[in-house]
Amino acid sequence: MYTKCGMIGVSHFKSIINHKWWISTQFPAYTNIHNVISRRFVSEVLFERGSSNVVDNGRLQNFPSSSYEAAMEKLSSLITRQRRGEKPPIANKLEKMSMYLKILGLEEDMNSLNIIHVAGTKGKGSTCIFCEAILRECGIRTGVFTSPHLIDVRERFRIDGINISEDKFLQYFWDCWNQLEEKATEQLPMPPLFMFLTILSFKIFISEQVDAAIIEVGLGGTEDSTNVIKEPTVCGITSLGMDHTEILGDTLGQIASHKAGIFKPKVPAFTVPQLPEAMDVILERAKELMVPLEVTEPLDCKQMKGLKFCLSGDHQLYNAALAVSLSRCWLQRTGNWEKVCQNDSNLPDEFIRGLSTANFSGRSQIVCDSSLYSDCPEIMSENCGGELIFYLDGAHSPESMEACAKWFSNALKGYKNASQTSIGVVNAEESSENGPFLHESKTLGTFEKSCRQILLFNCLDVRNPKILLPQLVNECALSGIHFSRALFVPSMSKYTKVTSGASVIPSDLSGIDLSWQFNLQRIWEKIMHGKEMTPLLDKDFKIESKLMLPPHEFLYDNASKGGPSHNDFPCSAVIPSLPLTIKWLRDCVKEHPSTRLQVLVTGSLHLVGDVLKLLKR
Repeated sequence: MYTKCGMIGVSHFKSIINHKWWISTQFPAYTNIHNVISRRFVSEVLFERGSSNVVDNGRLQNFPSSSYEAAMEKLSSLITRQRRGEKPPIANKLEKMSMYLKILGLEEDMNSLNIIHVAGTKGKGSTCIFCEAILRECGIRTGVFTSPHLIDVRERFRIDGINISEDKFLQYFWDCWNQLEEKATEQLPMPPLFMFLTILSFKIFISEQVDAAIIEVGLGGTEDSTNVIKEPTVCGITSLGMDHTEILGDTLGQIASHKAGIFKPKVPAFTVPQLPEAMDVILERAKELMVPLEVTEPLDCKQMKGLKFCLSGDHQLYNAALAVSLSRCWLQRTGNWEKVCQNDSNLPDEFIRGLSTANFSGRSQIVCDSSLYSDCPEIMSENCGGELIFYLDGAHSPESMEACAKWFSNALKGYKNASQTSIGVVNAEESSENGPFLHESKTLGTFEKSCRQILLFNCLDVRNPKILLPQLVNECALSGIHFSRALFVPSMSKYTKVTSGASVIPSDLSGIDLSWQFNLQRIWEKIMHGKEMTPLLDKDFKIESKLMLPPHEFLYDNASKGGPSHNDFPCSAVIPSLPLTIKWLRDCVKEHPSTRLQVLVTGSLHLVGDVLKLLKR
């Protein structure tokens, strides 16, 4: 038994996990995750069929016990089989959502959630996390629903800033599953995956009696499953750009129309500065519904009283400002503003604490892999050889790729000037599950090392790498940052299966299709060399054996020192699996202790999640 936020939880599956982490003061998200003192023991045993007693809204209910992996299999069965990017063939989606909620007895309780509803192209997840942290610092019991998850589906559901426990997840999951399955008909079958998870979020937040529910839109707005929300407390729209054009339309105006579809009559709404084509649509929609709409300006760092965001990047100033406006409006409309804020400060201390502690994995996150130092007590000292540092950001649109490139460039400059002080993160998962728990640690020795920037990239085939990759390269080049090499690797995650953090990592490479990764490589080589390199790649770099890896010297030779090159040496490689890639990078650093590898992982949140999963193991 353990206590968190005044609650007592009992875990059937968990053993106590003790993590020890080290992170630089310059980078609050700079995490050293290999020092695992003890690992999670995950039970694969299916409990003898019986029941677990749970109190739900004052009523004692019975839920069938089952394993977590069995729940993942059920969720996987809800994945629709249309091609990624195609519009789901679901008619009357919101009508069906209402029917599902009615079956579960949730329809009348929706308004009690006091919802903050957030749509947008980029930054909507971060904005939700900022809102949650601010309100929690104000003493509000919070629930937040975001997507996608990186490692475990429970990441989508946070209660008071902590991922829902496995036990509670299973209790609410099986309750929803059994009731919906029992009532399923040909006209009302089991809902698709995201729709089910949205329903589950409402079930969890209503049952947990949160004071505020912060709900991130999945895709678009008008026809999104979350838009079953009829009376939100306040709505927000983050920065808009060209993404999911195959579903939302190929103009900014069409995309904005979908996003503004979450507006409700006379319910206050906020947005950030938008391009005129998008802003005109948002303003028109607000006028139609008599929505009080306010445009927020980016947050002034001076208001933070010397504290910094855990979520790095200049673009977060817009997300933070939007979150401040949404949170203030929520507090005012629910009668909590005067209770929480005793002064007229534009940015109360509670807001500053929330903004400085909000953490969102896979977004502008810096992780140091210290597996290389497992036999060395002087963590990250000059005696421990080289370093392998991952810079993770799930950017996958042109606008977010530009923001990612700026963040990466600034992070490298900051690392170069970092002080010798370090920060320790002890038992991070038990203390926060999502964010670092900081304390000062000893001063580490300094040791000058040469640095090489490596790109680890993959993206969905519905994205346009001919736009994404040049955007990344050119923006980094403006800051004098050039990639020595690029690695193109398929993600481990499959869109046909929901996995957990304990799921088995596939090792069978037979039948793997690398055609997309070779296409990415050809695009990259053309950017680097200014000409097609297809003949050379086909001749010298076509992997005949799926286990063939580039020699370690590939990362370190001076054939190409970064930036556009006019020689005939490839600047990239295709590697058939992510586990092989991580092992290969570790081996390279061990053989070259005088060089630090700074690896930017981007192009896909699924790739970022897979890398985090491997590093945590």
